[in-house]
Amino acid sequence: MSSDGNKKQFWKRNAAKVPGSIQHVYGAQHPPFDPLLHANLIKAGPRPSPATPGKPKKATTFQEFESITSDAWDVGDDDDELLAMAAQNLNIEVVMETANKVIENHSKLQERQKLDDPAELPQRDDDVQDEEEAHAALYRQRSLPHRPVIPLVARMADQNTSGTPAMTEREASRLDKFKQLLAGPNTDLEELRKLSWSGIPRQVRPIAWKLLSGYLPANAERRENVLQRKRQEYFGFIQQYYDSRNDEHHQDTYRQIQIDIPRMSPESLVLQPKVTEIFERILFIWAIRHPASGYVQGINDLVTPFFVVYVFEYIEEEVENFDVSSLQEEALRNIEADSFWCMSKLLDGIQDNYTFAQPGIQRKVKALEELVSRIDESVHHHMQHYEVEYLQFAFRWMNNLLMRELPLRCTIRLWDTYQAEPEGFSHFHLYVCAAFLVRWRKEILEERDFQGLMILLQNLPTMHWGNEEVSVLLAEAYRLKFAFADAPNHYKR
Repeated sequence: MSSDGNKKQFWKRNAAKVPGSIQHVYGAQHPPFDPLLHANLIKAGPRPSPATPGKPKKATTFQEFESITSDAWDVGDDDDELLAMAAQNLNIEVVMETANKVIENHSKLQERQKLDDPAELPQRDDDVQDEEEAHAALYRQRSLPHRPVIPLVARMADQNTSGTPAMTEREASRLDKFKQLLAGPNTDLEELRKLSWSGIPRQVRPIAWKLLSGYLPANAERRENVLQRKRQEYFGFIQQYYDSRNDEHHQDTYRQIQIDIPRMSPESLVLQPKVTEIFERILFIWAIRHPASGYVQGINDLVTPFFVVYVFEYIEEEVENFDVSSLQEEALRNIEADSFWCMSKLLDGIQDNYTFAQPGIQRKVKALEELVSRIDESVHHHMQHYEVEYLQFAFRWMNNLLMRELPLRCTIRLWDTYQAEPEGFSHFHLYVCAAFLVRWRKEILEERDFQGLMILLQNLPTMHWGNEEVSVLLAEAYRLKFAFADAPNHYKR
């Protein structure tokens, strides 16, 4: 950040800083793009033309950047309107096709009646059935197709919630290795990291995450005492601080948390009153105890993976169909406290992402730009040509750790590796973002204007990604890290 008084600072702030103050994040409110739901709409809709034929002015402040891309940020805001438009496009084709079929069947029936005895011949059952089936098809197809049910986190191979399909021999063998490692009196954390890099089985993920994050000690005898002490400590913070949420200095923070939680996903989970209440407490207490950053939009998303994983300690069914309030009060308290402490451990390593001016994110976005310029010059020059700044899309990737770009089941699998990788959330994430961007090179190079690129980069079609796609992404990120991490000058030309 330049200290020149004549230059306008990128992250200019006028508001006075108080502990727990809010720092806004733009463009962090949209869920992952569903290609099945929106494909027809995007193909059919006219592509917006650039606002001006001339070269747009380069954004030098976040306010200017927001105004330039305000239309891109708004994509997907009104899901009802999108559904209505998509349904309208679909119904025209369905209605015409089904109507022609009914008319054709009716004409054939008329011909057969004339050839036989039109006065006496009753209507044949198979023709009636054909016509009834055509009408039924019309009725069924008038609505949009249902989204396929995708579990949040299905099989162990996909790192999903349901354990109903039988495990493969390899999956069973990996689970046995984890159980043997965790059963010892002192867990070898280095060996646990090696096993966890390729994904952690659902059955042992809660204990593995607590160990890898540093929340629990490697010594098995000390774990129960540590858990009790840390859980009591957290609820001591609740008693000490939570009543101050409506005080003058904290009410803005608490209000912003209340606004942000309903925007999170999965809605079926976070909109349950009990879950909302838990998330409000976790985020408010963290903000109060970290006045250097306070609450920042984006931190709210980082609670969800921990909360979902720790709920699985107590349930077998899929979490999206589960009423969290049916858990015993003690279980809910344990889940809440464990989620708070593990989120805190994560944020300790990336807190400069959320302090004033968010310098950590700015450095990482710059490093991403330099890295992509080396590994895929075509993509880099294409975005330069259409004046797409990396900060305009990659800010959210760094701020939310790709949680807004990937389904939750993929985020949980990704975090298995992040927790196994040294500085996974702060350093390895850069290479994951680079591999993620280059993964879409074909789609990026097909876009021929600024707005088309922004819409693509803010709505990448990952809704149906699973374990295989994440594994390929991580392998490519590791290859990039191996090539560049120990030679940072390779970033630069």
